[in-house]
Amino acid sequence: MKEHISVNCQSSIKINGEKIIYFDPYQITEELHDADLIFITHDHYDHYDVNSIRNIMSSKTKIIIPDQMAPIALRDFKSDSIIGVIPDTEYEIENIKLETIKSYNTNKQFHPKANNWVGYIITLENERIYVAGDTDITEDNKKVKCDIALVPIGGTYTMTSKEAAELVNTIKPKTVIPTHYITIVGTKEDEKIFQSLLNKEIECLIKIEE
Repeated sequence: MKEHISVNCQSSIKINGEKIIYFDPYQITEELHDADLIFITHDHYDHYDVNSIRNIMSSKTKIIIPDQMAPIALRDFKSDSIIGVIPDTEYEIENIKLETIKSYNTNKQFHPKANNWVGYIITLENERIYVAGDTDITEDNKKVKCDIALVPIGGTYTMTSKEAAELVNTIKPKTVIPTHYITIVGTKEDEKIFQSLLNKEIECLIKIEE
């Protein structure tokens, strides 16, 4: 599945497979209206971008959001398009299996654990794809089992590149794709540090370009 994954910027991820799946669409200006599923990890502007969502959704699109966000999303979209989720739960939506993982900060206050924001693991073509959302290393995400991991490395609001490498070396995916850098915080130097600290058997794919 890794060849079907692209990163627009930040954590704006697209999986162009049998179904068109987006995570945290951001700064998408083209009217595509191609999304089958849109996953939102939390309500910060660079993860819940209403204009981008409107540019990719159709009348059949489902938007998966943390339950905490329901009052916000219901102001912007029809209720029949919204599916609320809670952490540490398994779901099946549109024949796709998914799990939710708590996503939060441990040493900063931008993403409180009490908000019940989430990362997602979805299974496509027998591969488990983990999209971490904005998080630090936690006891929750250190238990993740996945084939492909997309993790933030930019620091300030999330893990630093060193912390992200520590997490990835702990959960041991086959492939990792770094996210959440360059656009707002984080640089190509963070990318280089991250790559240099990874275990050699883990493939690192760079999908964000300056």
